[in-house]
Amino acid sequence: MTRPFCAVEARAPAKVILAGEHAVVYGRPALAVPVRGVTARARVQAAPRGRLVHAPDIGLRADLADLAPEHPLRRTLEAVAAQVGPLPRLRVHIASDIPVAAGMGSGAAVTVALARALLAFLGASWPVARLNALAYEIEKLYHGTPSGIDNTVIAYERPIVYRKGHGWRPLRVARPVPLVVADTGQRASTRVMVARVRQGWQRARARYEALFDAVAQAVRAAQDALAAGDLAALGRALGANHALLRQMGVSTPGLDRLVRAAEAAGAYGAKLAGAGGGGVMLAVTAPHAQAAVAQALHQAGAARVMMTTLPPTDEAP
Repeated sequence: MTRPFCAVEARAPAKVILAGEHAVVYGRPALAVPVRGVTARARVQAAPRGRLVHAPDIGLRADLADLAPEHPLRRTLEAVAAQVGPLPRLRVHIASDIPVAAGMGSGAAVTVALARALLAFLGASWPVARLNALAYEIEKLYHGTPSGIDNTVIAYERPIVYRKGHGWRPLRVARPVPLVVADTGQRASTRVMVARVRQGWQRARARYEALFDAVAQAVRAAQDALAAGDLAALGRALGANHALLRQMGVSTPGLDRLVRAAEAAGAYGAKLAGAGGGGVMLAVTAPHAQAAVAQALHQAGAARVMMTTLPPTDEAP
């Protein structure tokens, strides 16, 4: 049952990959965590006519029927309706703090927030696994062959260890982990960067398989450090991961500059986060150094800097 003229709002967090990007496409593990202070939000309310979709951040204001059949927002709304029932007249408003095309899961967060809001508006609910499956299908529209990380960590809103073909499990975090995330302001396509790595892999498979294996070692080191509460060891693992991503050709001068600035300001370690080619980087710091590292990243030219702390978890590894 709809809730006439009563707005229903839902949200979903951003995410960052702590370690393992690109190698995860080739069957290696990756670690990803939600960034709860940075969110996508969707509001659904009844309307006297039509089915209006308004997303001012991307300059979109259109009736649902006027969107292309493969538009991610249309596909999300229609996928929910196919399971719950016909869409009534309504108005959808979408807003997000998450940088677009920056490696923080903007597309998946919008999908999850929109589906949650529409389900609540229609008086329905889905298990998280079904919501996650929908978000994965919509991710294919954004990225072609997504790894499955973004939708999983955002739908479940918890730190995870993810391995393609093996699913995910909770990631043990023994103590709070201060993180600083900085946006280069340079946008990049995940689809393009994944294709670039694949081209390199096709040209030199033995070299890239060795790089992916080395990334997997860095992921295991980072996972062990999180379980032990060893922030310095976590920083070393992230730094090693960044060096390997540079060898794959997915870093940029802007990302490297911010990584160096974070390390010079006292971060335990730093790396690009996401597909690369632009987007964001992250640094792990001591609690007392977080603000200084953030300030150094501002001074080094970051378009935006976000501070967050990954809370401890109770899950076993």
